[in-house]
Amino acid sequence: MKRVVLYLRVSTLDQHPETQLYDLRQMAEQRGWEIVHEYRDHGVSGARARRPALDQLMADLPQGKFDTLLVWSCDRLARSVKHFLEVLDELHRLNVEFVSFRENLDTGGPLGRAVVIIISAIAELERNLIIERVRAGMRRAKLEGQRIGRRPAQVDRASVLRYRIHGHSLSQIATAHGVSRALISKILKEEKLAGHKGPLQAPLQAAENRQSESAA
Repeated sequence: MKRVVLYLRVSTLDQHPETQLYDLRQMAEQRGWEIVHEYRDHGVSGARARRPALDQLMADLPQGKFDTLLVWSCDRLARSVKHFLEVLDELHRLNVEFVSFRENLDTGGPLGRAVVIIISAIAELERNLIIERVRAGMRRAKLEGQRIGRRPAQVDRASVLRYRIHGHSLSQIATAHGVSRALISKILKEEKLAGHKGPLQAPLQAAENRQSESAA
């Protein structure tokens, strides 16, 4: 005999889950299933990511307490297609069947498994289309001369070198210039000063000359 758990959800407190419960109990009785537990989220919106009863159900799932999850409809369980597929994947991984009363969906049968595969394929196609649209937009922006990503931080290189020559650490220089330590390290390596703290004027003069040329 299959061990079945029920999951019921209604969005508002003035709604009652008994309507769902009657249909699910009748279905379980007709199929000869044993209902071992009922999880109820009463007055909880389906859009909410965290639901007490659903969270408890997912926590109990790996413990092998039941063989089948029975719901009144798919939208009672998941808040989105992505969430629905995530739940189905977890059920499949733990060999727990999923049955929906309204959609007549049963992953224990060939038709139910086919429907799940179709839903998964559609979701994957949607993800790929989104990725391709993003890539196409980035390619178009590059062709039009637009910059992709954040603008590089503007740092006074001569000032960075002066700080280093006067013995300041990379962290101190980064804090003083409001940039990351990694960027300071990169600048110093380019000027061959990453490990130097003593008086060395040539790289500093070169940096100041480049800064003057850029200003001109």
